[in-house]
Amino acid sequence: MASKQGESPSDLSKALQSQKPLFHNVVFFSFFINLLVMTPTVYMLEVYDRVVNSRSLTTLAMLTLIVVAGYTVMALLEWVRMRVMHQAALRFDARMGERMFDTVLEANLRRVQGATPQVFNDLRTVREFFYSPALMALVDVPLAMTYIVVIVLINPYMGLFSLVGALLQVGLAALTERDTQAPLARANQAAIAAQSYAGNSLRDAQVIESMGMERGILQRWLRRQHEFLALQASASDKAGAYASLSRFVQLAQASLLLGAGCWLTVEGQFPGGGAMMIVASTLGGRVLAPIVQVIGGWRQVVNARDAYGRLDRLLASVPLREAGMPLPVPKGVLSVENAYAAAPGSQAPILRGVSFVLQPGKVLALIGPSASGKSSLARLLVGVWPAASGKVRLDGVDVHPWSKRELGPHLGYLPQGVELFDGTLAENIARFGELDMHRVEAAARAVGVHQAILQLPNGYETAVGEEGSFLSGGLRQRVGIARAIYGDPRLVVLDEPNSSLDEDGERALLETLLDLKARGVTVVVITHRTSVLAAVDQILILQDGQVKAHGPRDEVLAALQGGAQRAAQAAAAPALAA
Repeated sequence: MASKQGESPSDLSKALQSQKPLFHNVVFFSFFINLLVMTPTVYMLEVYDRVVNSRSLTTLAMLTLIVVAGYTVMALLEWVRMRVMHQAALRFDARMGERMFDTVLEANLRRVQGATPQVFNDLRTVREFFYSPALMALVDVPLAMTYIVVIVLINPYMGLFSLVGALLQVGLAALTERDTQAPLARANQAAIAAQSYAGNSLRDAQVIESMGMERGILQRWLRRQHEFLALQASASDKAGAYASLSRFVQLAQASLLLGAGCWLTVEGQFPGGGAMMIVASTLGGRVLAPIVQVIGGWRQVVNARDAYGRLDRLLASVPLREAGMPLPVPKGVLSVENAYAAAPGSQAPILRGVSFVLQPGKVLALIGPSASGKSSLARLLVGVWPAASGKVRLDGVDVHPWSKRELGPHLGYLPQGVELFDGTLAENIARFGELDMHRVEAAARAVGVHQAILQLPNGYETAVGEEGSFLSGGLRQRVGIARAIYGDPRLVVLDEPNSSLDEDGERALLETLLDLKARGVTVVVITHRTSVLAAVDQILILQDGQVKAHGPRDEVLAALQGGAQRAAQAAAAPALAA
């Protein structure tokens, strides 16, 4: 899981390396735990040597007290070791949790593949591996090898026999890795694909139900699910076979060591005989125990390694924007300078050479046919998308790299598809920041939604639910506008704010725009309706991503009206001539 030689360590690798002191503590505790595992063997030796020969019950009682104390210390050390690994997991999560959330947010803005909720499942998989039995067994493997030294000291031949068994187990572990890595990796990918398909499809449950698409969607999901299950079954079969073989080697080695000790005793090459022969066979079985546990839990190892790899690749592909130096509160001078833009991940231009300047307290109406680039320009204005060339500046500062945690409170944005988030209405309007009910109610009153909210069973404390689906379109739209104007934003961009509003909502929106103008707020509103034009100072017409007209409202409207009249006259001329 470390970075390749010569490369600077990734953020994920640094997070692991920061836990090294805790890992060292775990190795320290594990050393003594592995020594104390020999407690029952030493107890057996002492009972045979001291108690059976002397028939002293006092000696037996003392030995029993000592062995119970040894077991107690071993259990305490195992508990402490697990607590240390839990602490390491929590520290790792604390360091990477916020980083991964920011990365997924940035990746979704850039439309980078892999930025799905599965990322947080991967982070959980890596975190839980810290205190998994498989990792504890991996720590114990090199320490358990010290038992071979003890067996060699008892008898070199039995030590060699134990070493052969250990090498067999290592070979089985290598075969397990070779034969299960690919199917387990494909099974994980298939599982992620099946989960993502089900989640994405079921969000449109109303469409599926109304048009009888359930059977077709189900069949497509089942194909993905069956592929995942087949790959997992294949990997599990192989892993299970190797685990069974590993267990066989462990059990066989203990018995074969006992038989070898007996044979060496008969041949006169095992001076210790008897009890030492039993000790050697017991330790020989203990040598293999951690390796057997690792092989049995190999799927955990592979899952954690794959999850780590996916996280590392995502972090490498989506470097976060630098915060930059703190900037003063913007006044709201918006300037777009020959901006070209394409959707993230695409080379096809959507906007070409757009330029305009908008002063504080002015309202610009952005109009144009569908697919002309209006919503794309809105994303540029609030810094969600970068400009391929050219600049979008607020008070002379490029908006895109400006830290949104710093700039965000001074921006208001209503996207074309209004998204509300799981929480209360008050929390949504307050942007999930510090809840100031006076400001929340002021924003709601400004867009004419205060009374509608009070009529709900829990008022402002009404839970929105996922995506606010239980709210009507008009109410959801007004709450979105209230969120956009909450606080004291200096730039407000509204994309089709009146698409779901009734006549009262249209009047409230017009009053909101007039109020924003009076407060010196810079406003850009995308609309197809004329109801907001009374508050508009400038009009910009987009067509095929280019500016076709821009200027004061009355001049642009007069030009449009004159153009329409000329077009009508041109169309009527042939008929008049006839």
